[in-house]
Amino acid sequence: MPLWQTIVSLFLNLTQSDKVVCITMTELAPPTQPAPSSSAEKPTPARRFLSRGSRIRSLALLILVIVGLDQASKAHAVYHWKGQPPQIFFNDLFRIEYAENHGAFLSLLANTPPEVRFWVLTVSNGIVLLGLAIGLIVPRRMELMSYLPLALVVAGGLGNLIDRVRFRYVIDFLNLGIGDLRTGIFNVADMAISAGFLLIIPLLFRKEPQPAVEKTESTEKVANVS
Repeated sequence: MPLWQTIVSLFLNLTQSDKVVCITMTELAPPTQPAPSSSAEKPTPARRFLSRGSRIRSLALLILVIVGLDQASKAHAVYHWKGQPPQIFFNDLFRIEYAENHGAFLSLLANTPPEVRFWVLTVSNGIVLLGLAIGLIVPRRMELMSYLPLALVVAGGLGNLIDRVRFRYVIDFLNLGIGDLRTGIFNVADMAISAGFLLIIPLLFRKEPQPAVEKTESTEKVANVS
C-alpha cells in the first residue's frame, strides 16, 4: 500500500474513534438540572374543606348557640333594663342601655312606614337569609374559611329576624366607646353578624393558588440528549 494511502486510512480511523468517544461520553453524562430560582415560591397552606353533612351539623349548632344566647340576653334585657337609665362600666368604656330599634343597622329606615319596614326588613331579610343558608348546604364541598363567615351572618341574622317577627323591632342593649366616640347600640346577634363580615374581608384580598406548571421544555431537552 502506498504511504499516502496509509496516512489517509489512519486519519479516518482516528476520526471515527473520536466520534465514538464523544457519543459515549454524551450518553454517560448526567442530564443537566435547571438552576434553582432565586425567588423560591413558598408552599401554599393546605385548605380545609367541609362535607355537606358536617356543614349542616355545624350550622345547626351555630344557630342553636347564637340564637339561644341572643334571645336569652334580650329577654334578660327586657326584664331588668327596660325603662332603666344606662348603666356605665369601666369609666364609660362599656354601657348597658336598653333600646328598641325599629329600623335596620344604626336605625336606618326607622322613620319609614311600618308596611315598608315589614317588607324590607322582615320579608326581604328572611329571603336573603334563606338563600344564604341554602348556599351553605347545597354544594358537595366548601372551604371552611368561606363557610364560617356566612354561617355567622345567617345565625346572627336569624336572631334579629325573630325579633322583627315577634315585636316589629329589634332589642338592643350593648354600647361601647370612648367619650363621644361610640358605637351604635347592639346585641349578641349583631356581634355574630359583625364577626362574619370581618372574616369575609381577608377573603376578598386572598389570591387563589396557581396550579403547578410542569417544565415540559426542560424535560424534552433531557429526553433528546439521552
